[in-house]
Amino acid sequence: MRTLSIFSALLLGSLGFSAQAQNTAYPNKPIKLLVGFAPGGAADYVARTVGDALGRTLGQPIVIENRAGAGSSIAAEAAAKAAPDGYTILIASPSSISVNPALNPKLGYSARDLTPVSKVTSSPLVIAAHPGSGINSVADLVAKAKRAPGTLNYATSGNGSAPHLGAALFSQVARVQMVHIPFRGGGPAIQSVVAGDTQLTFGTPPSVLPMVKAGRLKGLAVSSRDRSSLVPDLPGMVEAGLPDYAIEFWYGFFVPVGTPSAIIKKLFDATLIALQQPQVKAALAREGTEVSLSVSPEQFAAFLSEDAKFWVKLVKDADVKVE
Repeated sequence: MRTLSIFSALLLGSLGFSAQAQNTAYPNKPIKLLVGFAPGGAADYVARTVGDALGRTLGQPIVIENRAGAGSSIAAEAAAKAAPDGYTILIASPSSISVNPALNPKLGYSARDLTPVSKVTSSPLVIAAHPGSGINSVADLVAKAKRAPGTLNYATSGNGSAPHLGAALFSQVARVQMVHIPFRGGGPAIQSVVAGDTQLTFGTPPSVLPMVKAGRLKGLAVSSRDRSSLVPDLPGMVEAGLPDYAIEFWYGFFVPVGTPSAIIKKLFDATLIALQQPQVKAALAREGTEVSLSVSPEQFAAFLSEDAKFWVKLVKDADVKVE
């Protein structure tokens, strides 16, 4: 028995040392960053911009893996079920953390299965229309939607996404009826408006602004109350004539629950270093997105607890359903 006790103690000690050594050595291979939307959208752009800088900071490449579909739930579920070893990170918005679980309790994951690391960016939505739609302002949009309820189609990056909820809130505040056309990402959604298959979009700045600047979409406004320095050429909602409407969204990093705290801290510290680089801030700002870092993983978790209340209330008030 004494020999067994000594052996057990030595084994536990060696396992503890091994785990500590692994955490200290982390990372020693490429890290996968899961994106819940198709290439070409805001999540993809932010992931690639931040991922490059994060990889240089950590000394290992960040491999982007797009798993589009189900309003980003496919990627979130994959992250939740991944090994909690720091080699799988999820970039997520309110849709996969707060909205989708509220819309569909039968999902294969919940927010409790993911541990917050840090908020990364935040930005308003951009409301834009097809140049041939005859919609040149928010006032035009509201007037046209009221003249013919249910005839305007708007494209978004998916059911339950921040753009979808932004449009649902707009419809609620402006008292108009429009038809939602969901896609598997911001890129395909914007392309549908450019092609004239849909009339307008509530999109993320990295998805919309290049097309606005190229003249292929007509920018109407940003969804913040006032003009944003990120998108100075477009009015805010007060200036656009709808002061009771305002909404912004964020992206953040998450890892599977059970990931060692030492690894979470290393990821958090590396994220701060990466996002404080001037070239990263400039690249994000060019696409209408700004760096928005958490003070700590714990502060991000506290923020999420309060933020979820807003999104869940919006889901219920706007009567958003799973399609």
